Amino acid sequence: MRMTDIQRCEVRPGRLVEWTFSPASVAAAADLPEDARPPAYIQESHIRTARSVRDGGLFVPTWLGTAFDIPGRADLDALGEALRDWTLRHETLRSGFRWSGASGDGMRRFTLGADAVSLHRTVVGDFPDPDDLIRHLQDRFDATADALRWPNLIYTAVLRDDSTSVYLAFDHSNVDAHSIHRIPAEIHELYAARLAGESPEPTHAGSYVDFCEIERTDADRIDDRHEIVARWREFIRRCDGRLPNFPVDLGLDDLAPGAGLPTQKLLREELTDPDTAAAFETYCRPHGGSSVGILAATALIAHDLGGQTVYRTVVPFHTRVKSRWTDSVGWYVGGAPIEIPVERAYDLPSALRTVRDALHAARHLARMPLARVLHLLGTDFRPTSPDLYSIVSYVDTRGIAGSGQWTEQKAYGLIRVSYGDQVCAWVTRLHEGLWFAGRYPDTDVAQKNMRLYVERLRDVIASTVP
Repeated sequence: MRMTDIQRCEVRPGRLVEWTFSPASVAAAADLPEDARPPAYIQESHIRTARSVRDGGLFVPTWLGTAFDIPGRADLDALGEALRDWTLRHETLRSGFRWSGASGDGMRRFTLGADAVSLHRTVVGDFPDPDDLIRHLQDRFDATADALRWPNLIYTAVLRDDSTSVYLAFDHSNVDAHSIHRIPAEIHELYAARLAGESPEPTHAGSYVDFCEIERTDADRIDDRHEIVARWREFIRRCDGRLPNFPVDLGLDDLAPGAGLPTQKLLREELTDPDTAAAFETYCRPHGGSSVGILAATALIAHDLGGQTVYRTVVPFHTRVKSRWTDSVGWYVGGAPIEIPVERAYDLPSALRTVRDALHAARHLARMPLARVLHLLGTDFRPTSPDLYSIVSYVDTRGIAGSGQWTEQKAYGLIRVSYGDQVCAWVTRLHEGLWFAGRYPDTDVAQKNMRLYVERLRDVIASTVP
């Protein structure tokens, strides 16, 4: 599934229909008692940051989504039933938070019972101009899939005689990339069953709400003397009191003082064909595979473009460490700090060895939520951006159910590009090869250096072809 934005996911004219939680479901949620299961640290940090940025006068949309086609003009009753079936499968989608306490600064969870969930369908109208449709979808997703409201999801479909395009959007607090990747196959399966007149037995994936409670209970056992906190404290100290940004000049020093967060742009394109991707994987496999190779290449490029002698970054790892979470929708991501001394990693083989060893030594740190660590660091660290740090992420999606049909289904993962001073880059292994997508600050310097980064990354990958 290619990662992109709503502007570049083959949006075509048609009749727009949307589903949201019904007024009855929203009213039922308003009267719910507290759910004792707490937010995950990553959820709480995300929502508090959104509120802080909003209070500062800036609205930064943070939704993720997916787009895919189903054949023909959809049966709206069957599709609506399938969407509800899927929603009931994943408890986090009917769970939200309220501000509480005398100061209004506490967060308390509530969770709507499955029998109280119903979807309300609205026919929005015909959109003959795709640009008008794109603007409408983005505005609607921004307003509805918002961290500071509940429900914070919306389902839509664009009907045509030959095909129907489905667009789903969620605030990031409830989904990660793995969650997004699994949606097309699940909705296709449920829709086919409803079309056939079947009422699928309710199936409940592992609950992210349960995971939040388990992870937080474990995280709250550590204090500021713990080895993991000490490792992060030292890493941040070597990053001059911050978490690391992308290792090339982004032109941020040229921005006017007090200008606030810059707008961002998206760079997305094919990196390699399938044969080159396979050669790169074969080359990197002795050291851990393509994920290690992408980081090793980035370290070399950072030295080449920016003169960095040490490449410091936070590497995202999934936290679905038990099989019960494999099919679950949620935000199962942690981060581990690594340092690559590039002066000792002067070529790709040595860089691969260095990155492999660094990841092996640091991977366990990703199991402790960074927001918990930062809380324990106290005045030692203050985050200043909605994105706490820049990332370079690698995901191989070929084993995900339905991935072989993504091209035919025009399936995309959707990224909202708005404001930020960090770089978030995703390298995705598809059946068709390697795909790059990254959002970055909209400056001339960043545009030039991100383009150079992608070109050099492509060159490093191609150099492994025998």
